[in-house]
Amino acid sequence: MPKKKTGARKKAENRREREKQLRASRSTVDLAKHPCNASMECDKCQRRQKNRAFCYFCNSVQKLPICAQCGKTKCMMKSSDCVIKHAGVYSTGLAMVGAICDFCEAWVCHGRKCLSTHACACPLTDAECVECERGVWDHGGRIFSCSFCHNFLCEDDQFEHQASCQVLEAETFKCVSCNRLGQHSCLRCKACFCDEHTRSKVFKQEKGKQPPCPKCGHETQETKDLSMSTRSLKFGRQTGGEEGDGASGYDAYWKNLSSDKYGDTGYHDDEEEEDEAEDEEEEDGKDSDAESSDLFNNLNLGRTYASGYAHYEEQES
Repeated sequence: MPKKKTGARKKAENRREREKQLRASRSTVDLAKHPCNASMECDKCQRRQKNRAFCYFCNSVQKLPICAQCGKTKCMMKSSDCVIKHAGVYSTGLAMVGAICDFCEAWVCHGRKCLSTHACACPLTDAECVECERGVWDHGGRIFSCSFCHNFLCEDDQFEHQASCQVLEAETFKCVSCNRLGQHSCLRCKACFCDEHTRSKVFKQEKGKQPPCPKCGHETQETKDLSMSTRSLKFGRQTGGEEGDGASGYDAYWKNLSSDKYGDTGYHDDEEEEDEAEDEEEEDGKDSDAESSDLFNNLNLGRTYASGYAHYEEQES
């Protein structure tokens, strides 16, 4: 018979479970709703940007700074948590702030809890766009997270990246380590793995979760639950189908190439019209030459050198 759990043991297990949930919730922070990534409009230049201590465009200080941890704009001194005491006075503006975060470039209020915890739990600690490799200090927009690979994205690249994120770096859905069908896909490595090769000695699988990627450790997802597609490459004549005479689609390849180059048949219609106009001009030129030759057919210039006549022949005769 197992030993009966005591009250202290139950409390300790519940505390460890809560701490585990808190750590998991920190790793899955909703960036769009976090105060350090909130939308802000500059008081001076009226440009919308991410929450910052100074405007990214005009470097002006905002009248009502927002705390990057708790999101408040006014300290009402309801508790003794404030580092700077202001009994009976509500503090706003620069009187409320206590520091600037080096990671998210936003104000942190003078509350002891915010000052001591925000730097360690800031969700933008290593926020660098996976597409353009720009950090928080390099652009004025907000930071987002890809819903598939969970990488950081800037405001300029978020839609373009997510539209092409579910594309494998291979031409088939086979496992990268063997020839079997890959049942699990890693959206960071853009690769598929079978059940056997998802088992890793480095990254351990947690109970009730999908197996981690053996390369990067990111949690994999089942391929059948995703809209995954493979990389497709078109080389030369492979773009066209086989012709009846066995020409392997060379003619179709050049036709496809020309259609891709000019987009539609409007270009060819214009070309045909130009050719018809040139043919008409040539025909008009031939008609005019024939008319001018008819005018001089009945013209008699007498005996000339061009007709084979020489003056010494007439004298001899």
